[in-house]
Amino acid sequence: MNIFRFIGDMTHLISILVLLLKIYATKSCSGISLKTQELYALVFLARYIDLFTDFISVYNTVMKLVFIGSSLAIVWCMRFHRVVRRSYDLQLDTFRHYLLVGVSFLLALLIHEKFTFQEIFWAFSIYLEAVAILPQLVLLQRSGNVDNLTGQYVFFLGAYRAFYILNWIYRYFTEPHFSRWISCFSGLVQTALYADFFYYYFIR
Repeated sequence: MNIFRFIGDMTHLISILVLLLKIYATKSCSGISLKTQELYALVFLARYIDLFTDFISVYNTVMKLVFIGSSLAIVWCMRFHRVVRRSYDLQLDTFRHYLLVGVSFLLALLIHEKFTFQEIFWAFSIYLEAVAILPQLVLLQRSGNVDNLTGQYVFFLGAYRAFYILNWIYRYFTEPHFSRWISCFSGLVQTALYADFFYYYFIR
């Protein structure tokens, strides 16, 4: 744990709270991609299977449970809440997200740190998280209109990845055997995907 990772975790948590605030306060999920939310739920379920085998700290365990629970809650609201689901932009959210799942899993089988069940799913979650925002960005581009809370949600997600890049740089210079290169590369790809959004976010 270091300050960059902690701030990254907090900005990630803020992004989820902003999204939940939008959904529960407005009873609307307009402008939100269900496909991106399903991908994030899959990311957390795949990454945190070690909840059943490894204990690192109370903080670590609580954060894992929060991310899994909140992502599933968002998906449930968008799919089944009798009011919220009516505002879902089905015609705009048409990105073929299952292709991202297939490519990410294939990549995890080919490029991983160890050929074990847990490490394969960890690599899969890293690759999938790098591109999970794509359906959301495409939806925003198609709609041409970004409300304040949706914009803040995407902004904090991008900030979370930016702080994690600083976390990896810090760990590279402070840890003698730093080996999370899959995370570094995927994080750079993910942050690059936010570049266009950040430009227009700050302009506006």
